[in-house]
Amino acid sequence: MNRATLKIWDDDACRRVHEASLTLLERTGVDIKDERTRELCAAAGARVDGRRVLLPPELVQQALDSAPRSWTVLPRGGETAPLELRDGAGYTGSGPDCLYVSDAETGERRRARLADVEAAARVVDALPEIDFAMSMALPEDVENEVVDTMQFAAMLRGTRKPIVVSSPFGGESLYTMHEMAAACGEARSIACLAMTSPPLQLDDVCCSKALACADLEVPLVLAPSVSAGGQGPASLTACVAVANAELLAGLVVHQLGKAGAPFVMGVGTGVMNMQSAVEVYNSPGVFLGNQAQLDVIRWYGLPSWHYAGHSDSKGLDEQWALELGISTILGALSRATLLHDVGYLESGMQSALEGLVLGDEVVGYARAFLEELRVDDEALALAEVEAAGPGGNHLGTRMTRRHFRDFWRASLIDQNTYDRWSAAGRTTLLERVRARLAEIQAADPAFTLDDETSRRIDALAAGGVAA
Repeated sequence: MNRATLKIWDDDACRRVHEASLTLLERTGVDIKDERTRELCAAAGARVDGRRVLLPPELVQQALDSAPRSWTVLPRGGETAPLELRDGAGYTGSGPDCLYVSDAETGERRRARLADVEAAARVVDALPEIDFAMSMALPEDVENEVVDTMQFAAMLRGTRKPIVVSSPFGGESLYTMHEMAAACGEARSIACLAMTSPPLQLDDVCCSKALACADLEVPLVLAPSVSAGGQGPASLTACVAVANAELLAGLVVHQLGKAGAPFVMGVGTGVMNMQSAVEVYNSPGVFLGNQAQLDVIRWYGLPSWHYAGHSDSKGLDEQWALELGISTILGALSRATLLHDVGYLESGMQSALEGLVLGDEVVGYARAFLEELRVDDEALALAEVEAAGPGGNHLGTRMTRRHFRDFWRASLIDQNTYDRWSAAGRTTLLERVRARLAEIQAADPAFTLDDETSRRIDALAAGGVAA
């Protein structure tokens, strides 16, 4: 199709990186901290030496062959569309577990609370271009033992859109959340994020999540975080090879749990600022390394997980708007399956509801830019051009009346004349964003859980990590 896209590596480059990852897995191996997982790998033909597991290429290829190329995650009612987890789908969502939030009423940076999780979910539910929800906050007012299930209950109250959960625990609590989602109408409405432990390690939490996801057929989103000069060499290419090896090892574990279970391959090539020791989100190297890794994932044909709508800024300033725009456009151009972290500030430490609202606007802009630009007889419209002739115009033609609404129109970004902007109050972008947020928060919720369902999920959430 004739449409905009972003690509860095060709097939030969992807193949060479894949072969480098296979070499690492076979000769260096990965440390797998979970005993059950090591036993599964050994039974499948891997060589195990203590915690070190050496994976032969044929075992990796078997996992790549068995992983499905598409999977559907359903909403829990309403008009929300399902997520078709396939290469190029381009769904956008919020992010997980920020320690701090930018308070929408006071503007202060404060520790996150459980109410912030539900508030973010309700904003996500109201925004047409945001397709799935994550917690956006790690609440300080909840006992650590039940923080993931309490977060999940808050999200279930706030939105019927699909949810990607992120838990500090292993897969045990995923069974509880699966039951909670079923109580709200659709057990198949969730996916689960897990992280590798670079370099070349899978901890017990990651392994437990992978096996639980496989058992439940909940899509596992596995993401690495290899930082150039830190957990990986000071080479983006080498970091991608290391990250890819970790993901392939996780895929092997997951498919040994249940062949054909849904798997989403994430990216996470970092570039630390060596002066501040901050793992930045918006460095050119981060975008470059992540896009190269996405090229490898697309070469595999698997669904992918990437970033959009975030900023390293500490507040809602010009840097915030600039970086949110850059990251959203580059994320959209990547054609990744799932794009997360819309609304992030402070390199993932802080979230802002205003970021969700502005992100919704920019995602709409990006999606309009990604539309196919056809070259056929109808699109060339030669008869229209000839009928208007030299010096003519097309303001009143049938084609204009039929198609002028096809073009994207801004709702928050000002595209008016100076006089009209001035007469409307000379508002800034941030003022318009905050006004839109206030409208969403003042409106009646699109839905509420009935009392019986609410009591049911409260009881499940309070039970914490299930046995």
